[in-house]
Amino acid sequence: MTSSRRSFLATAAAAVVTAPQAGWARSADRIHVLKDANCGCCTAWIDILRQGGFDVTAENSLGTRLFRFKQDNGIPRDMTSCHTARIDGYMIEGHVPVADIRRLLAERPDAVGLTVPGMPYGSPGMGPEDDRDAYDVYLIRRDGSTEVFSSYDDA
Repeated sequence: MTSSRRSFLATAAAAVVTAPQAGWARSADRIHVLKDANCGCCTAWIDILRQGGFDVTAENSLGTRLFRFKQDNGIPRDMTSCHTARIDGYMIEGHVPVADIRRLLAERPDAVGLTVPGMPYGSPGMGPEDDRDAYDVYLIRRDGSTEVFSSYDDA
């Protein structure tokens, strides 16, 4: 009887300790993407996010509305791409790899988010990774400055 009570209490305590962490992980995995309805590379990137374990919602947006959203959320003009996402307080602009999003969420820098400006060939959603062009992922600081967060060599 005492053994059962101890086992129950240990299990209950573990559930109390891990429940909030499980909730945090789930909310951090939710990502909302604004994209052009006719953009195939945006859809391909969303598929890659889903394969990477993210819970993705997508919203179609066009032209000036999408551009204004980028501006209003701290994406510098020279750092834009075709789609914009928000995850756990961060902005993700363009074809950012899943590993970099995971690193951002783990390190939690004081920043706007990440961007892969333009549409580099071979970045996630833009063609085969084994035939990619070199590209950088940039961290966008709150003051609008950027720095290289990670680099990918050409393949």
